[in-house]
Amino acid sequence: MFTRQICDTNLDVVPDSRGLGAVPISAATMLRDQPSVGALPGHKNGTVPFGAPGGSHWRSARSRLASLRFSGFTLVELLVVIAIIGILVSLLLPAIQSAREAARRTQCNNNLKQIGVALHDYLTWSQRFPPGYQSTVGPNEVPGVQAEDLGPGWGWATLILPYLEQMDLYKQIDLTKDLADPANATARTTVLSAYLCPDDNASPLFQVDKLGDTKPYTSPLLDSNGNPVQVARSNYVGMFGNPEITLDPGYLSDPTQYPEYALTHRGVFYRNYAVRAEDVTDGLSNTIFVGERSSNLAYSTWTGSVTGGQVPPNGPDPFNWPPEGAPVLTLGHTGDASDVPPHTPNSPVAHVDDFWSFHPAGANFLFGDGSVHMISNGISPSVWWALGTRAGGEIIDQSMEE
Repeated sequence: MFTRQICDTNLDVVPDSRGLGAVPISAATMLRDQPSVGALPGHKNGTVPFGAPGGSHWRSARSRLASLRFSGFTLVELLVVIAIIGILVSLLLPAIQSAREAARRTQCNNNLKQIGVALHDYLTWSQRFPPGYQSTVGPNEVPGVQAEDLGPGWGWATLILPYLEQMDLYKQIDLTKDLADPANATARTTVLSAYLCPDDNASPLFQVDKLGDTKPYTSPLLDSNGNPVQVARSNYVGMFGNPEITLDPGYLSDPTQYPEYALTHRGVFYRNYAVRAEDVTDGLSNTIFVGERSSNLAYSTWTGSVTGGQVPPNGPDPFNWPPEGAPVLTLGHTGDASDVPPHTPNSPVAHVDDFWSFHPAGANFLFGDGSVHMISNGISPSVWWALGTRAGGEIIDQSMEE
C-alpha cells in the first residue's frame, strides 16, 4: 500500500518498498495504481479508484487542506489582540505600582513602630526618653544667636540601639569619643534597615559637609587622619519642636528675649535633655516623636550630630536657603506662624530641617504612644504646629488628615 500526501502541485513523496528511499509520484500514477475500494456506475469495472476526483477520500483531503490554509491569524486580528493586551497592561500597571507603594509605606510604618517600641523600652530602663543628642557646649555659644558643639554628638537613635536588637553594634561604639573619631568609623557607617524608608533609594552612606562650606558644597568634613567623615543614612529624625534648631539646639536662650524658644514651643528631642513621660503634658497620643525626612530634601543620619559638620540642601534650592548646623542631621522641626507659607510635610518651600517623604500623600510619623500615622500634606498648619510640641497646651479639635 502506498503512503501519500495531498499538495497543490499534485506531486507526492512516497517511500519505496525496495529500500531506495522516498520517491516522487504523480497524481496520474496514483490514480493508475490504486486498488479499488468499491463499485460505482460510470467507471471502469464499475469502480472508483482510491483518491480519484469525486471520491470521498479526495473530498476529505481537500477539506483538510482548506482548513490548514485558513487556520492562522490575519494581520487585523493580530493587531486587535496586541491592542487588547496593551489596554490590559495599561490598566494593570497603576494597580501594580499602587500595590508596591502600599507595601513600601507599610514597611516604613513598621520601621517607625519598631523605633517606638525601642523608645519605650529605653524609657522603662532609664525613666526618661533619650536626649536628642549629647554634646559639650562650647564657650563661644550665644543661645538664640549661634551654637557651638564640641562633641561627641551621639544621638537618640544611637542610644536606643540595644532595644532594636543591635547590642553588638552598640558595644562597638565608644561613646566617650567623638562621633567623627576614626575609632568609630566602622560603627558610624553601619547601615541599618530599621532606619531606612524603602521608598528612598539614595546611597545608604554619605559624606558629611564641612561647617562653613559654601555652594556647591563639595568640601567634606575630615577626621583626625585627614579622611572624609562618612556616616550611615537614616530617614527618621526626632521632633525638636517649633523653632529653628541651629541657633539654639539645647533651648538655653532666655524666653523673655527669645519667646519662640519658650517651653510651650519645645518638642521631645533636643541637646543634652532627656524628657520624662510626665513632661509630655499635651499627651503622648497628641505629640509627634519621630518623623520622616527623605534624601531629596537633605541627608540625615541615625548616628547623631556630627561635630564640625553642616547640612546643605540636596535638591533644587529656589529660595537660596543657607545650610543648617549639624544637629539637623538627627532632628527636625515643624516651623511656626512666622513661616509663610507654612512648612507642613512635603511643603514646596521646605528647608533641610523640615519633614519630607517620597510617599505621594504625606509622611509617616511616630507618636509618643507608639502609634504611627500618615500625616497629609494638607494638614492644617495650626494642628501641625501643635503636634510638634510636648507642652503647648493646645486643644486639637481637628483630626489629622491621613
